[in-house]
Amino acid sequence: MIKDNQTYTILIIEDNPGDKLLVETYLEESVLVPRITGVESFREASKLLVDNSKFDIILLDLSLPDMGGEDLIKAVMSLAANIPVIVLTGYSDVEFSRKSVKLGIADYLLKDDLTSSILYKSIIYSIERRKVINELEESRKRYKELFQLSPIPNWVYDLNTWKFLDVNQAAVTNYGYEYDEFMTMSVHDIIPKEEYSKLQETMETIQNKGEDLPKFSGEYNHIKKNGDIIFVETSSNYLTFDGKPARMMLANDVTFKKKYIDAIEHQNTKLKEIAWIQSHVVRAPLARLMGLVNLLAEDETTDEEKQSYTKLIIDSANELDTIVRDITEKTEQINIKEIE
Repeated sequence: MIKDNQTYTILIIEDNPGDKLLVETYLEESVLVPRITGVESFREASKLLVDNSKFDIILLDLSLPDMGGEDLIKAVMSLAANIPVIVLTGYSDVEFSRKSVKLGIADYLLKDDLTSSILYKSIIYSIERRKVINELEESRKRYKELFQLSPIPNWVYDLNTWKFLDVNQAAVTNYGYEYDEFMTMSVHDIIPKEEYSKLQETMETIQNKGEDLPKFSGEYNHIKKNGDIIFVETSSNYLTFDGKPARMMLANDVTFKKKYIDAIEHQNTKLKEIAWIQSHVVRAPLARLMGLVNLLAEDETTDEEKQSYTKLIIDSANELDTIVRDITEKTEQINIKEIE
């Protein structure tokens, strides 16, 4: 058998010298340089583990002088942290082996069936499995941190029931509901009743496509706990959450932006009205004024005609003044800063 040249630091918790020697022999047959530390009691093992000794694997016998069985497994697991634990026992109790695995051990091996190959494979499998679990836990931790630290409301909801499965602090802060309140609610509870039909269409689309619709965006009105209506842009992605098909949704409150855009569009309409008045309405009295002034300047114009033209000029000037005042009033109404 080709020996593994990787260095493994191994803690053997075994009070039987013969069994301990046999395990060490098996390890030396499969591993080139095993770093073995052996203890004979839980008390000795606990001291090593509490002192933060670094081990790649723990091999545990279930019959120690100071502790044994289920209590021993629980005690060692509480100290082992991320170190995988393999139980070595002489008892072939199937029910107990299942219970032991549920308590978190990496493997359950019978001493009578043990060989160098079986022990080595179990150690390698347990170490690699622990690495994968650690990576998954780290990934979940990073997701949780990104989820919770996001300044934009985020939540995860069940794709079948639309119940909230998780929400971040921004959702709690912006919507006014406590976390525990959210956990009793569904997406329907933050949607105005008049938009239920729109929501129903969205739900059917998302549920029918499921995983085939990785990303979905939309715009909706949402209701805060205090009754305020906000306009949000939403974006959701498919994921599996605790074994359930779900979606993670981001809801960006763009109420102010929408009001600002609406105000700009409203002001643009007024500006167009002003431009039309300037180019059409002002033009008529101004053209009359220019024509009357030209008539007054003619030498053959009689005094009676001059008097008549003067009256028309005054009328046109008053008309133009009224138009200018109307333009001024419309201009004064244009004030985007007043948007709240």
